[in-house]
Amino acid sequence: MSEIKAVVLAAGKGTRMMSETNHMPKVLRQACGKPLLYYVLNALDFIPVKNTVLVGGYMKEAVFEAFPEYPNAIQEPQLGTGHAVQCARAHLEGFDGTVLVCYGDMPLLKKEVYQGLLAAHKDNGVSCTMLSGTSEEYLPYGRVIRDENGDFLRIVEERDCDEEQKKIRELNVGIYAFDCKELLACLDLLKNDNAQSEYYLTDVPAIMRSRGKRVAVYTAELNEQILGVNTPEQLLLTERILRGE
Repeated sequence: MSEIKAVVLAAGKGTRMMSETNHMPKVLRQACGKPLLYYVLNALDFIPVKNTVLVGGYMKEAVFEAFPEYPNAIQEPQLGTGHAVQCARAHLEGFDGTVLVCYGDMPLLKKEVYQGLLAAHKDNGVSCTMLSGTSEEYLPYGRVIRDENGDFLRIVEERDCDEEQKKIRELNVGIYAFDCKELLACLDLLKNDNAQSEYYLTDVPAIMRSRGKRVAVYTAELNEQILGVNTPEQLLLTERILRGE
């Protein structure tokens, strides 16, 4: 496998998880005695620490102090996932390999899924391979839109979906393997004309297609692995799953 760098998005505040006594950033919330980010980095242990960049924002000092051996980048203000990856640009300039982009609040995703995505990306020889999956639980994730041939067309964020698109069960997990040079070129083309006025990383695959590049989808049976922790209820569910209950 060619050299890989990982960009782990860890800038979120986790507003829905805050209380009067706990203002910790989302990725430092604990499940079974360890921060959520610990589980993500443990699953990425096949990538050298020096190649794994943490993008912090809210209480970034606490995040970086908890994992001091990892290179870091700062996202301030937080203007979306595309903007978050742009903030890591200094760590990616001149790199000619594959960039894995993932999230610090998805502690249940197994190492084998990341490795499967990266292996598929290498085998397909494409500019981007995105991870998709299904879940029995309703999750407000973007939908994968395919053309009449079943090929990837674009991603529509849940808040931007029409009623028909909301019925699509193939969800964009938000995790990607990118050709680094093509990723950097497309980040410069992102626009924020959406409901949140944010720069979505999910727009990058469609921009790549418009530039004549190939995009593939790696679909895995993910079930509970797809869960991102955004609420106290999801944190409790994550703990139960980690305990094998």
